[in-house]
Amino acid sequence: MLGLAGFEFESIDDVRAWLPSEADIAARLSNATQVAIAKPSVAANGLERVADVPIYFADPLARRAPALQQTIDAKPPKARMNALTLAQIGAAEGALVKVTQGRGEAVLATLADAAVPSGVVRISAAHPSTCGLDGLTGPITVERA
Repeated sequence: MLGLAGFEFESIDDVRAWLPSEADIAARLSNATQVAIAKPSVAANGLERVADVPIYFADPLARRAPALQQTIDAKPPKARMNALTLAQIGAAEGALVKVTQGRGEAVLATLADAAVPSGVVRISAAHPSTCGLDGLTGPITVERA
């Protein structure tokens, strides 16, 4: 009705006829890569970091709101891991551990969390105590502080 280019379709069947076929789409897709796939690096004790960004750590306005910083969601991060991983590093729940990732390190209290898989340590990001760690995921070392 407006006479604009690219809007000549009268029905959904016209649109479907214009779309490429499944075979045409499949011919354009490829999983080929020109980059050599390298095996991921592994930390000495085989632990992997998984990070989250808690709701009151991310937004600059929320980080400066005193009322929000008094909530449970704004508490400093802990090194969350399951009981097997805690035993592997020889630490009890609540003990201080030194976490090293890349060139950075942090000293955090531990927290037993059955929801975290074995060999994984969940450490929140975007907090002054963890901002020195390199990346949100990757191999880490954890030892008693």
